Amino acid sequence: MNLGKKLAAEFLGTFWLVLGGCGSAVLAANFGGDGNPLGIGFVGVSLAFGLTVLTGAYAFGHISGGHFNPAVSLGLWAGGRFPAKDLVPYILAQVLGGIAAAFILLQIAKGGGGFAIDPTAAGAFATNGYDALSPGGYTVAAAFLCEVVLTAFFLIVIMGSTHKNAPTGFAPIAIGLALTLIHLISIPVTNTSVNPARSTAVAVFAGSGQLSQLWLFWVAPILGALIGGMLYGWLGRDEPNIVGNS
Repeated sequence: MNLGKKLAAEFLGTFWLVLGGCGSAVLAANFGGDGNPLGIGFVGVSLAFGLTVLTGAYAFGHISGGHFNPAVSLGLWAGGRFPAKDLVPYILAQVLGGIAAAFILLQIAKGGGGFAIDPTAAGAFATNGYDALSPGGYTVAAAFLCEVVLTAFFLIVIMGSTHKNAPTGFAPIAIGLALTLIHLISIPVTNTSVNPARSTAVAVFAGSGQLSQLWLFWVAPILGALIGGMLYGWLGRDEPNIVGNS
């Protein structure tokens, strides 16, 4: 597959992830107000993010690998699964796809009447944050640790489920469920990033406060991805057969 088609797939896949995941948070999480049974809440948003990755991986995985996330691309590179020469183009395609989706989401949200982004509110426009911008008021240290550890395990699941010895065809399911679980754990802490493109996309439209905290949602997921990628690169590496060993 040529690079242009791979980049188009990454753009569209990241677009789908941001539109579906962040869209569920902005449009449906609290639909009707507090206590309204039509609102999907944390569980629904978690499932939405997982479903976007699951469906996107089946749609685009055979074209580009289905990263949709700069941290995933860097983690796969660290684990020996992705060439360094394609990192910058992939990351640019992912960020641009996410921003395009956030722009479309903003236009849809404005059409509902009475919509406004409060830049002082935690999770405004599905943004990520810490301290006052954390849904649960978690500190920068807690947010950083959460994002590092969860992204590391996300890479372990991705690399394990796509290993040549893993059952064929089931990787998107495992990856989608892993992302769902990650959201169930960390929405109260950071509103869940584990994806710098997703965080950047909505922060661009949310205000200076969210942009000032964006550094964490690049540094921590990338650090976690590098740890997870290198760890599984070692763990999943086939050992050579040595004659005479039982």
